[in-house]
Amino acid sequence: IDRIMLWLSAAGRPVDGLWIGSYYQENAEQAFRRVEEALCLIKTYDRPKYDRLRCDLDRIWVRPLMSGGCAQFNPVLRACLLDGRFVDDTKDAEFVAAAIVHEATHARLWNRGIRYDEAVRQRVEGICMRCELALARKLPDGHRVRQWAEDTLAISASYWTDEAARDRSLRGRIEALQHLERNWVARIVLALLKRRLRRTGHKVLPQEKAPHG
Repeated sequence: IDRIMLWLSAAGRPVDGLWIGSYYQENAEQAFRRVEEALCLIKTYDRPKYDRLRCDLDRIWVRPLMSGGCAQFNPVLRACLLDGRFVDDTKDAEFVAAAIVHEATHARLWNRGIRYDEAVRQRVEGICMRCELALARKLPDGHRVRQWAEDTLAISASYWTDEAARDRSLRGRIEALQHLERNWVARIVLALLKRRLRRTGHKVLPQEKAPHG
């Protein structure tokens, strides 16, 4: 599915060896500009991180995410995935820059053989959030990103369990499908998913604010 969506994505562009692309045909240029602005912030204020992420990632791809988070690392595609709603709604490029650094850190750990199993998940996320904090301290207007990272570091361990992740993923799929409801395939999948949930008696709680994945 990821490769089909990648093939259907709006034409991307290269930036310092990275492919920047968007699944959305509408507002693709706006997404490209937002991502390029974020990359420019990293390059200007933390060049070592910028050079590392260019080694650890091949792509930065704006698309719908089903995980319930605003960003995600895809190891198969060596891609930082950014949710289109997050990119559109976030006015500060500092947050997009922090998300890219976070997912690039996931990529770096993955490339070193450190996986995302439940036993180490909180520690892995802690490393990624501290990389965000390090970037935020160097940005001239990074205090909001710093607060966001500190709040996420304070989340309890229960948030990172497999059970909690499955529940967030379910809520994320429903919200993403609702966002894509103009697409006939998304409408069918959403109807089937809701029918299945009704039959199983599964109640989906309102989505909580989710950090990066």
